[in-house]
Amino acid sequence: MSQAFIIMQIGNPELDRVCEQVIVPALKACGLDPKRVDKHNKGGLLKNEIIGFIKNSDIIVADLTNERPNCYLEVGYTMGLGKFENLILTAREDHNPDSPNHRKDGPKIHFDLIGYDILFWNPNDIDQFRSELEKRIQRRQIISVSSDTAQSRWDREWIERHRTAAKTGLQKAGLSGYMEFRSALSNSKPNRTQNDLLQAADQSQIHTFGWPIGIVGTSDSHRPRPTKEGIVSEIYVRGNNLYDYWALRSDGDYYLLNSLFEDSRNPKAIFFNTRIVRITEAVLHCARLYKQLGIPENTLVHIGIRHGGLAGRLLSAVGNRTVFPRNPSTEDEVDWEIQNPLTSIESEIVEIVKQLTKPLFVVFDFFELSDSIYSDIVNNFVNGKVT
Repeated sequence: MSQAFIIMQIGNPELDRVCEQVIVPALKACGLDPKRVDKHNKGGLLKNEIIGFIKNSDIIVADLTNERPNCYLEVGYTMGLGKFENLILTAREDHNPDSPNHRKDGPKIHFDLIGYDILFWNPNDIDQFRSELEKRIQRRQIISVSSDTAQSRWDREWIERHRTAAKTGLQKAGLSGYMEFRSALSNSKPNRTQNDLLQAADQSQIHTFGWPIGIVGTSDSHRPRPTKEGIVSEIYVRGNNLYDYWALRSDGDYYLLNSLFEDSRNPKAIFFNTRIVRITEAVLHCARLYKQLGIPENTLVHIGIRHGGLAGRLLSAVGNRTVFPRNPSTEDEVDWEIQNPLTSIESEIVEIVKQLTKPLFVVFDFFELSDSIYSDIVNNFVNGKVT
């Protein structure tokens, strides 16, 4: 049986109860043998035993409740050993700055981990905590088992070839800012015809925003063209600062690069709500594209998002949302990758979008958003509204 390691405060009655009634049962339900250093040490040097538990565990659950220094240290060990993909962070909900029960002088998540994905739990609803924890464990199991495959699954030469073509087109259009989206499949490799690809691309468009991600043009000059590998589309709308390039391969590899919507309004800005909307659309488009192609729902999808042309831009917003003035970005590009089962992309869209936007926003003077704002913007888009 594969091993799991639990990091948490020891000797606290509330946390011991949560461990016994939630964490241990959730790990066992996922086929894991839970270990905790106070219950399973062999009398050796404690630091060495902890590192051994971390090295030998497929999943590490670290509860940060009550700000215990040893817990933060052990999380540091985990990250230092390169096991971030195996790590799940949890904490009692009053540690969440967005919780109505949070107190400014009360316990909190420390600055060095506050930007990470943390599962907050309510002591009055531990059944919900166990249910969500099981889902995250299962997702991490898929990711950790497939991590080597994930590294090799990207066809870097294919991506770089299309990236070069797209950036050349963007430069000819006189634009510098862009969003790049790429996706690939881990354990399912289809072989679709060009006609299959075109039909799936056409039916996967989402028209809520106006100019859809992965737009399928209908005029002779804008229609996708077939290639020996799949289909490719390139569109430039002169005068509107709109450039769009995408490629879909017969095995499901997808690449897109489009100009920033912001450049049609304010070329010196990045609108945080627009970025959330566009990334939401890109991820949903990806899920729908693969479903149209008949990809099995348990397939692991690798997603990468890159933003470029950021240096010197200021973070702003459109519509009725505002941002306090901040320093411009000094970074020109931000790139981030995640992996998620196809079956849960749409149901977990808010969390996925948050993971993909946080690395972008932080380069704008440490900008962060509350979970409620993410939820509002993403769900409004899903329901056909842009805010």
